[in-house]
Amino acid sequence: MGPIRLRQPLPTSEIDGIDPFVLLHHYGPYDISERNNPFDLGPHPHRGFEPVTFLFQGEQLHRDSLGNESVVRAGDVQWTTAGRGIIHAEKPTEAFVKQGGTIEGIQLWLNLPSDKKMIPAQYQHGKSDEFPIVISTDGKVKTKVVAGHLQNKKGIINTQTAVNAFMIDAKEGGKESILFPDIHQGLLYLLKGDVRVNGQHNLQLDADQLIQFQQDGDGISIEVTSDSQLLFLSGEPFNEPVATYGPYVMNTQTELLEAMRDYQMGKMGFLPRN
Repeated sequence: MGPIRLRQPLPTSEIDGIDPFVLLHHYGPYDISERNNPFDLGPHPHRGFEPVTFLFQGEQLHRDSLGNESVVRAGDVQWTTAGRGIIHAEKPTEAFVKQGGTIEGIQLWLNLPSDKKMIPAQYQHGKSDEFPIVISTDGKVKTKVVAGHLQNKKGIINTQTAVNAFMIDAKEGGKESILFPDIHQGLLYLLKGDVRVNGQHNLQLDADQLIQFQQDGDGISIEVTSDSQLLFLSGEPFNEPVATYGPYVMNTQTELLEAMRDYQMGKMGFLPRN
């Protein structure tokens, strides 16, 4: 993506999307310094979906046309509901660039159903120590409940649709089960490490890193072969047509043209570059 090298397990030539998830980018780990900082993403628009950032290393400054400005640090999540339109900008903080460090995260595009694509834009910043955590019986797997429900714990992010989002930190030898509704489409993505899923599939860095689950049974199980970080996502599919162009996710080509026109006319707000 421009000068940024990243992994894109969704979409690919084989998978258009896993409804309601449209895109998943895994960026980093990437060394940032005053001599090397490709992550300064200036003001740009979105409409029709929810861009979500899960930050695993480093820190980023978020600004948007709603007037929000916040520093997202490792373990935090920023959940933007673009709705009818928002302009935002992201980059490592000046202090982080000056001191140098490593940045790594996931940007997820979560679709909105047709009846919510034009709702007012919103922004939520969930801090790492605010999320409830589920710890496995053996104490080796910690699951941070960002959104949705797991074992009677509820994530702090208010979602527009039925969705679960869990950040998992797993130590070698750990075992855990994750239950979720069979009406959901579910996926598990590995950022680092090595895990065995449902006793038959291995996720390994630089090999298979994403697995999609069938809509049967009541959950999944993982066995951790080496220290790992994972992201689990599930959501109820919309089964609606999807039309995408650049930063917009709509249902029809006409709606995409309307989004481009509205952005050019300033209807999505304004955000200065600096």
